[in-house]
Amino acid sequence: MRPTVLEIYPDNFKYNFNQIRNYVGNNVTVMPVIKADAYGTFLNRRLEFIQDFGIVAVAISDEGAYLRDLGFENEIFILNQPSIYEIDSIIENHLTVGVANFDFISKLNSAAKVAKKIVKIHLEIETGMNRTGFFISDLQDCIDDILKMSNVYVDGVYSHLSSADVDEKYTEAQYWKFKEATDFLLSKTSLKYIHLSASNGILNFNKFGFNTVRPGIILYGYKSFDECYEKLDLKPVACLKSKISFIKELPVGEKIGYSGSYILDKPRKIATVPIGYADGLDRSLSNCGSVIVNDTLVPIVGKVCMDSFMIDVSDIDVQLYDDVYIWDNNLLSLEDVAGTANTVNYEFLCRISKRVPRVFI
Repeated sequence: MRPTVLEIYPDNFKYNFNQIRNYVGNNVTVMPVIKADAYGTFLNRRLEFIQDFGIVAVAISDEGAYLRDLGFENEIFILNQPSIYEIDSIIENHLTVGVANFDFISKLNSAAKVAKKIVKIHLEIETGMNRTGFFISDLQDCIDDILKMSNVYVDGVYSHLSSADVDEKYTEAQYWKFKEATDFLLSKTSLKYIHLSASNGILNFNKFGFNTVRPGIILYGYKSFDECYEKLDLKPVACLKSKISFIKELPVGEKIGYSGSYILDKPRKIATVPIGYADGLDRSLSNCGSVIVNDTLVPIVGKVCMDSFMIDVSDIDVQLYDDVYIWDNNLLSLEDVAGTANTVNYEFLCRISKRVPRVFI
C-alpha cells in the first residue's frame, strides 16, 4: 500500500449519527446522506457501517445500484431529479426517487407498469434554491393526475434550504412556501416523509419540526458553518496523511518545483511528500499551505505537483518516512486547509482521489 492514505474512523461516524438523532428527537427520521462515496470517505462501501439505517440518501441512480449490489436492503432515496435514462435502474433496484417534472413521472409510471412494479416518489418543491423543484402553482395543476397514476406512489415531499447558514429571513420565507405546499399535499394524500433540512437547517432551524432530516457534512463530523461545533458535539471521521519520501539539503538561490516559483533565500532542508493534485490536494495550496510534521506546522514550498509536493523542514528534526498530515483534526483542520485553498470542506473531502487508499481505523 502506498504511504498516502485517508484514515477513516467509523466509530466517529456512528457517534455523529447518534448526536444528530438525539438533537432532532426520536420522533424524527434521520436520513443519512451518503452520496459521492459518503463524501469521499468510502463509508458507503462497507455494509456494516450503514446497514442499520432505515433510509439513506444518494444523488444518482448508480449510487443506489451500488448499494443494492453491496447488499443494502433498506430504503434508498435519490435526492436529485433523475434523467429518463435512469428509469430502468430506478425500477430494477427498487429506489425511491425525488421528482420535480411531470413528464418524468409519467414516463416512470409507464415503465413501472410494464415491469409490474410500484415506484415510490417524493415531490420536490421549489422554495428558493432555484435549482430544481415544482413551483406550487404547477404542482396544484398536476397533482390529481399524479395521484391517479397506478405505478408511482407519492410517499414524501421535500425541498432544499439554500441559505440556512447565512440568511434567517430568506430561510423563513422558504419554510412558509414549503409549508404551503405540504399542507396542500396533505389535503390530497398522506405522506410518510416530509423533509426540508440538511445540516444547516438541522442546527439553525430545528424548530421547523418536519418529520425527516437529511444530515450531510455534519454526519462526517465537519462544520457546515463556523459556529457548528457550538451547537452539536461532533467528531471528524477522516484525516489525510502521507510520509516523507525524500529529504535534500539545498543552497541559497535554488528554485523549488515547476516554474521555479519558490526561490531559497538561504540554505534550507526540503522534503518531498508523495501526494499531489491527482490525489485531490488542491494546487492552490502551492507556496501558501501548511502541513504537520512531528506536531509542527511546516510550509508547502513550490507548486503542488500531480503526484507530490515539497515542504520546508529546516527548523525541525525529521527523518525519511516520518508522517505528514495534510489535516489531523487537531493542529490543522479540514476547514483550515479548505480555507487556504479558497474552497469549502465539502469539496476538499469529496475530491480525495480513489487512488488514495481508505484505511478504516
